[in-house]
Amino acid sequence: MPVFDADYLHRVAYHIYRAKGVSQEEAEIVATHQVKANLVGHDSHGVIHIIDYTGRIDRGHIVPGAPFEVVSETPATAVINGNWGFGFVVTERAMRMAIEKARVNGVAAITVHYQSHIGRLGDYPTMAANEGMIGMITADSGAGPKSVAPFGGRARRLGTNPICMGVPSDLEGTVLLDMASSAVAAGKIGLARNRGEQVPPGWLIDKDGNPTTDPDDYREGGAILPVGADQGHKGYGLSFMVETLSALLTGLGFGIDPQARHNDGVFIAVFNVEHFRPLDVFKQEVKEFAEFIKTSPPAAGFTEVLYPGEPEFRTEQARRRDGIFVEDATWEEITGLMKELGVGEAVGQP
Repeated sequence: MPVFDADYLHRVAYHIYRAKGVSQEEAEIVATHQVKANLVGHDSHGVIHIIDYTGRIDRGHIVPGAPFEVVSETPATAVINGNWGFGFVVTERAMRMAIEKARVNGVAAITVHYQSHIGRLGDYPTMAANEGMIGMITADSGAGPKSVAPFGGRARRLGTNPICMGVPSDLEGTVLLDMASSAVAAGKIGLARNRGEQVPPGWLIDKDGNPTTDPDDYREGGAILPVGADQGHKGYGLSFMVETLSALLTGLGFGIDPQARHNDGVFIAVFNVEHFRPLDVFKQEVKEFAEFIKTSPPAAGFTEVLYPGEPEFRTEQARRRDGIFVEDATWEEITGLMKELGVGEAVGQP
């Protein structure tokens, strides 16, 4: 079971994308986002997607170097057409645009459509938090293939529909809520399958609507459940609203088109803290608030209370020190692609 340092995995991803005709700038952006997902513990959004993304390039579902088209714009808003470019590249640029608008106007909101998978959402609000702003992003795949059953149903009608918010603070790690509105991100089902593991109860139902822990049942017509277990109506309601912002407001629409290419529509909002309160005061109070929350005595089975984003921060520290585990099945696919593309010499040794 191989373990690699982050720099090596970055070189692997970068040189694979370069061999697929991706520019230096875009290959760097995509590799950085993917390896960051592995570093913070979200392996379902990391290098496991290299095979998927290169396949999409081959099919024309990802267009490297696609134009970043501003369809309409006001001082505080914009509508962006990504023209099927890498979602990492398009959404990073859109977030930078929102930050600059909020720097002047206090708040900004941007929608993006026609782009590929944007990966782990946490990277984008973190950009805003690093600039002293509160960032938010929601994502949905429009009429693309669905994976989640609505509360009370058993057929797929929703995406995993994630939402993420990042907040500036004086804490060492970023205060970051990054969650699917489903019980789990779809990538974690594939990750469990590649690792030969069962999934926890409450994640899945099979094609007949029965609870299951077998990840293969998902591929055979099952569905992921909304977050919330017996209170799944809450996750379902959140998912409905995320899709409204990310699919309907962006113009992607809804429904299921089996032939549709993956299309992450996103809604971005940025709030410049300085337009509401002094930034230094706010950051200190967020730190004090987190420290207050952490004074709660731990419940049975826990050793401490963590603030949102703290688990990822700690995981990144550990993985930068100890390396990143990549399951055998995933690594075999990646090394096979490296051999096919002849990039082994450029990548070098782990």
